[in-house]
Formats: sequence, C-alpha cells, structure tokens
Amino acid sequence: MQPEKKSLLRSFYFPLLFVVLMWLVKGIELYFETSFSKWGVLPRTLEGLRGILFSPLIHGDLEHLFNNSIPMLVLGTAVFYFYKPIAYRLFFLIFFIANIWLWALGRQNFHIGASGIVYGLAAFLFFSGILRRHIPLLVISLLVAFLYGSLVWGVFPGRERVSFEGHLTGTFAGIVLAFYFRKEGPQRKKYRWEDEPEDEIDDDENAYWKIPEEKPSVPPAGEKHSANEEEEKEINYTYHYKPGPKNHGTNS
Repeated sequence: MQPEKKSLLRSFYFPLLFVVLMWLVKGIELYFETSFSKWGVLPRTLEGLRGILFSPLIHGDLEHLFNNSIPMLVLGTAVFYFYKPIAYRLFFLIFFIANIWLWALGRQNFHIGASGIVYGLAAFLFFSGILRRHIPLLVISLLVAFLYGSLVWGVFPGRERVSFEGHLTGTFAGIVLAFYFRKEGPQRKKYRWEDEPEDEIDDDENAYWKIPEEKPSVPPAGEKHSANEEEEKEINYTYHYKPGPKNHGTNS
C-alpha cells in the first residue's frame, strides 16, 4: 500500500472508533428500550456536570445520530490527516471546552449529541487554513465551506429542540484552538527574504541595488595645477614625421 493511502487510512481509525461508540450507545438504548438523555449536559447543575463527558455519545433518535456520524467521519479524518501532530489534543480540547462552555451558558434543558464537536472541527479546519496561509490547508478550508457552510445557520436560535448553544460553543472552541495551534502542525514554507530583519537588508553594504559613489580625485597637499596644465595632462598629442632631404626642411 502506498504511504499516502496508508496515512489516510490511519487517519480514519479514531473518527470511526468514536462514531462506532456513538452507535453502540444508541444500540444499547434501543435494545433495553431506555433513554440516556438524562446523562446529557444540564447547565449550571451538579447533575449536569456528568454530561460534559457523556453527552457527545448520546443522541435523541437515529436521524440525529446519522446526521452527526457522516460529518464526524469526514471532518475527523481531515483533522487526523492534515494535522496529525496535534489531532488528539485538538479533538479532546474541543470535546471538553465546548461542553464546559455549554454547561456554563446553555438553557436549562438536557443537551445531548456530538454536534458541538462537529462544529468545532469544522470551525478549526476553516480558520486554521486561513491563518496559516498554506495552500493545501486553504483548499481544505474552501472544501469545508462548500460542504458544510450551511452549518452556520445552526448557531442561531430558532429551531425547536435544537441546541444552538452547543453549536455555538463548539464553533468558538474551534476558532480559539485555530489561533492557539496556529504555529504547530503543518506550516507555510517561508522564503529566506521573509525571515531577514528589515535592518539587516538595509545595512547590507554589498547589496546589488546600491551603486558605490565615485569620489573626486584630490591632488596631494602642496600640489596645485592650473586649468591649462590639467587639460594638457588629459590630452596628449604624438607627432610622427619622416625625415626628408637636408635642403628641404621638415614636415610637421
């Protein structure tokens, strides 16, 4: 198997494992005809603190679960492929930061689902590509905007039984982490002239654009020449003649 394909396949493992865990939780609910919704985030209550850990694995119904599974696989794989050195830290920071903020700011309802993580991954991929100005990552930013641009409407209140606060806190977590990790992971190639301080460039005596000034020659002290003497030194005449008969003189 080619290294690129192998790396892509490995990047798929963790997001797939997380999605399988989500489906396993839903399977247990259906099998035992029960609901784990009370294990979600209940803002500003001691009971709701456990939801910080468990709420992303709990979903209201199969449609809710399916709608979070596909983007989790796509966005998660993109993060683990393009941002491999920071992928695990990034994922779990989004996981906990988004849910802690949700616990602190959300409405007094049980909040469940992995949507906050999905929004966090999408926000990170989009803003990280822009901040780094690295061509491959900018392409990913554009793809995220094209595929999941409609997610932006989920951060506004309006839809019944939809936790827009979870979407909003996930989005802000992704943006904050895009700034935090902007100097880690893949970076844009920098050219030598970008790293040189401006003062170094200006002080370069051998810079090709600097033409040395010609200094006028000054005669040694004590020597003075008149204008005519200077002209005579600058222009020299040489005469050639052929000797003729002695009685006819010379030609000049």
